[in-house]
Amino acid sequence: MLYERIIRRKDMVDCMLCYDAPCGKACDQIEVDKTLRSIYFDNEKIAAYRLPENNPCLNCDGKCEKACLNGKVEIKKLINRLYDEIKPELEVEFSGNEDKLKTDFCGIPIENPFFVSSSVVSSTYDMCAAAFEAGFAGIAYKTICNFEIHEASPRFSAVSGNDGSIIGFKNIEQLSIHSNEEDMEIFRRLKKNYPNKFILASIMGTDDNEWIRLAKMCEENGADALELNFSCPNLIEGGLGSDIGQVPELVGRYTRDVTQAVKIPVIAKLTPNVAEMSPAAFMAKTGGADGIAAINTVKSVTNVNIHTYVSSPAVHGMSAVGGYSGKAVKPIALRFISEIAQNEGFDELHISGMGGIETWRDAAEFMFLGANTVQLTTAIMQYGLRIIDDLKTGLLYYLDEKGFESVEEIDGLGLSSLSMTTDTLERGTILFPAFEKDKCLGCGRCELSCKDGGHQAITLDENRRPVLNGQKCVGCHLCILVCPNGAIRPAKKRIRKN
Repeated sequence: MLYERIIRRKDMVDCMLCYDAPCGKACDQIEVDKTLRSIYFDNEKIAAYRLPENNPCLNCDGKCEKACLNGKVEIKKLINRLYDEIKPELEVEFSGNEDKLKTDFCGIPIENPFFVSSSVVSSTYDMCAAAFEAGFAGIAYKTICNFEIHEASPRFSAVSGNDGSIIGFKNIEQLSIHSNEEDMEIFRRLKKNYPNKFILASIMGTDDNEWIRLAKMCEENGADALELNFSCPNLIEGGLGSDIGQVPELVGRYTRDVTQAVKIPVIAKLTPNVAEMSPAAFMAKTGGADGIAAINTVKSVTNVNIHTYVSSPAVHGMSAVGGYSGKAVKPIALRFISEIAQNEGFDELHISGMGGIETWRDAAEFMFLGANTVQLTTAIMQYGLRIIDDLKTGLLYYLDEKGFESVEEIDGLGLSSLSMTTDTLERGTILFPAFEKDKCLGCGRCELSCKDGGHQAITLDENRRPVLNGQKCVGCHLCILVCPNGAIRPAKKRIRKN
């Protein structure tokens, strides 16, 4: 079966992923904009599966390309590649059986594992309703508190890659700006109009009584579960948010307050701004938590202006440490999720994972390492709620390919192969790189990186093709990572060191 991507984001780097895209209206046989989005979100198999049997691009004058707003996207070439390289490799029929995505949140049935996380994208009735309509199983409502919130402007900044796409996203956003009464009215309307959808109420108190009052209020007004925010890094007042999450005893104390006051499930949302998350997770469990949510944003500073010397976002020439999110934090999130999941006795807790999830592959990785559900914010802010289509269909097709009957079957599949330390790894063999010289363009990046950042084991021959010195190569695979054309892969067999 074909599991590795052939067509990648880099092949459509000029596509702007337009809203209500003109290219999508130019063709009456292919949903061009939907096809491009599926490619972008690592869902090229579903993109190929949805294509008509006969390729309409073969006898087409390129109306979709003429409609493209920047005029640079080679749409016909991309669709032809789907026909030539992906469609012939599809070995299973797409069931489209969304029952496979059904799971539960702390014992409460839900239609799929995808949630909108507590943030600006879940801060009004209309936004939550739109998420439900789009196909998300639930929302974690933006954190409810009992103190006034006054947001700064601007409050977002981003770190971008060479292609202009956002790698990391910084915010100094705080909590819900609505009154408690307004938020509770939103809960009642949502539960009335979407009785089968899941409302996860995020709350933050300033003392024991306030945690209890907010928890009871949310329970009485339709919340299905509570998420205790021990992790927000952006509060003006000390002793709140991530300040609590860094003190395991406080996590346990406030968790116990809430779990003893309500009957609905309670999960603790923990901060990544710690050396280890397990101490706080253990205290949450001891306090009666039904689950753990992780991670919230990572404290960060981004983009210091070379003229004003002020980092962004800047407000009247001043900036502040804020929370970093987006795909740059995904490796950090996976580390913490796996750390929690590997703790003894934690298999009975629900783990809701977040941090850099954009595609179904990202979601699956979180599930492999112990997450039962996943939450998204930054990807929605960039690309909109429409990403749920590729999240669901991509994961469904993967389940079909692998022969899984339920998404729950993939939970924790990667944990047994992951160690929290490197001292458990075998060190007596080497896995050399192998060069696919027909793909090699002779750029010499492998030699350069190996010479200046590795072990001087690669040289180029007279045809500018790489030659490996096995006496020097240590099998670090730096060359594989830097090759811009994917012309280097791991060898098929390990060999013992001399």
